[in-house]
Amino acid sequence: MLYWAVVFLIVALVAAVFGFGGIASASAGIAQILFFIFIVLFVIALLARAFQGRGPR
Repeated sequence: MLYWAVVFLIVALVAAVFGFGGIASASAGIAQILFFIFIVLFVIALLARAFQGRGPR
């Protein structure tokens, strides 16, 4: 998911350089949404791993 956020960010930057404002803002918005979803899922995974603990060996 982080990969797609970076891809949309690059598309937004390229579109902004060439003057396509609508495409640039849409791509930047999608990249921002994907990045925040990635961060939330990452934190949930970290918390799940922390609370899972280690079983007896």
